[in-house]
Amino acid sequence: MSTNREIAGKLVEFDDDGFMANAQDWNEQIAEELATDLGITPLSEDHWKVIRFCRDDFSTQGDAPTLRRITKVGGVSTKDLYQLFPKGPAKKVAYVAGLKKPSGCI
Repeated sequence: MSTNREIAGKLVEFDDDGFMANAQDWNEQIAEELATDLGITPLSEDHWKVIRFCRDDFSTQGDAPTLRRITKVGGVSTKDLYQLFPKGPAKKVAYVAGLKKPSGCI
């Protein structure tokens, strides 16, 4: 059952997993609010680098990137990724980036 929530003056739909249903509804203000939900604030330039990579990768691949893809293709070390998005970085960055839940863990 999807739910709607107003964020930054925009009605945003979330899917059953709690992720944004429509990636095209995302903007940076929404990202800031979603990051706050996770206790990740403020978003640094390193956070934005990962978020932008994930959104770009999603637009070409059609899925949220896995942890392995973010580290191998995105050029971010696993250690840095866990520091930026602790305890489940692939899911957390997908959430903040307005993408669906990643389909794979690795």
